[in-house]
This record gives sequence, structure tokens and C-alpha cells, in this order.
Amino acid sequence: MQATWVNGTATDQINIADRGLGYGDGVFETIEVIGGYPQRLPQHLSRLAYGLARLGFPDQVASQVESDLAQLPLCGDQTVKVIVTRGEGLRGYAPPQTVSATRIITVAERALNTAKMEKGVVARVCDYRLPLNPALAQLKHLNRLDQVMARAEWQDPNISEGVMLDAEGFVVEGTMSNLFWYDPEKGEVQTPLIDRCGVKGVMRDHLIGLLKRENISVVEGRFLPSVLMQANDLFMCNSLIGLWPIVTLDNKHYDVGPITRLLQSILQREIDCE
Repeated sequence: MQATWVNGTATDQINIADRGLGYGDGVFETIEVIGGYPQRLPQHLSRLAYGLARLGFPDQVASQVESDLAQLPLCGDQTVKVIVTRGEGLRGYAPPQTVSATRIITVAERALNTAKMEKGVVARVCDYRLPLNPALAQLKHLNRLDQVMARAEWQDPNISEGVMLDAEGFVVEGTMSNLFWYDPEKGEVQTPLIDRCGVKGVMRDHLIGLLKRENISVVEGRFLPSVLMQANDLFMCNSLIGLWPIVTLDNKHYDVGPITRLLQSILQREIDCE
């Protein structure tokens, strides 16, 4: 069951002239709720505000969303999705001089998939490649056609995620996740840079902070997919799935490693402290 609010009012209706529908002109956040508590809410709000500022939205829109969220009747385990568009506009790409943003919030029940957290998942490398676009890199903007095209490559229910490369062949992210692995030769955890394309995930940044706190070296860089074949302790993450170990990537098999288990245990303790 799902409940929806638009601009603070309980409704599921928006104007067909909304620029989010016509042009994907906006950003979104997906927030995990456990036991009625939104997880990492300040980080989500910070990224939302950053994305809105990058797209030239008025400063007050982020605070309006925060007020909307404060009024939500949250309970149990749920998913909150926040969509902010530039609102209604005339035909054509030119943004309206006065922006009246549309704030859409949906709340739905969810069940945790603990089996994938424990046993790991199967993934594949996608053929579709992300175009380089530094102007929109890091943002969780509403145009997700790249991810739609990549996800359309497989129908096998045993494959949980696809690893996406950029136009130059470097590893960037999953279709819905960020990616980490351990390089045994260099003794460091590695994760792709998100400076030319891809989404700078809230969970990604949180895990980088946890790794540094645990004195585990973590390096952001440009890596070819061949690096993944030599790595171990490979995992993907986002705010809803938490952390999934990858046990098979194409024809390569991996063990669930100690760094994955350490981070999972820390994330679980953080939930228990709420």
C-alpha cells in the first residue's frame, strides 16, 4: 500500500504540464525507514539541497521538503521517495523565470531482503555504457534512461544487478547501486570516481567514512573492469539494500569477505541505536 503527498497535500495528482513529466527536470531521493525512523536523513537532505542548487532551484525548496517530511506518519519498515520537479511550465525547454517547484512524496511498506545481505548476489557487466556528462555527474536527477536501458539487458531473476561502465570503458556503478572491492595486491578498498557520470550515493559516502574510521585504506579512481577479476570482497550498496556482497560477476566467483561482514555489522549496530 502506498500513500502520496503533493506539496504537503494528500493526493496523487499532478499537472500534465509539470516539467518533471515532460523533461525529467528535477531530482529525487529514496530513504529507508526502519522502525519508523528515516535512516541517514540529514545526508539525504544535504544531497537533495545540493542537487537542487546545481539545477538552479530556489533555496527555500529544500527546506519545504524537510517540512513535508517532518509531517509524515511513519511507522514500521517503509520506503520514502521524494521527487522534486521544477513545476509547471510553458512548452519548450527554457525554465520558467519564476519557479514553483512540485514536491512529491510517496511512502510504501517494505520488507528487508536479508537473504541477499547474507548469501550475496549474482551480477553482470552491462553492455550499455554511461555517457560522460560532468555537468550532471553525482546528481540523482530524474532522467534515468541510461539505467533503464542497462537494466533491460537481462530478464534472469537470478541476476540482481548490473555493473555499468562509462563511454571510455571504466567502471562507474551498478544500475541502482555503487560498487566497492578490495585489491589484495595494493591492500586497499577501491571504488570508482563519480566525477564524470554516475550517482554519488548517500550509502557510498557513508561507507567511505566508515572505512576510514576503521583505518582501512579506501581509494577513489578510474578502474577498468579487469581489476574486478583480480579483486576480492566485492560488494554493492545503496540506501535501501544496504550492502549486498557480490558472489558471482559474469563467470567470476567471489567469497564474502571480512570487510563486507565488518561493514554489515556496523550498519546493523547503527540501526539498533535508533
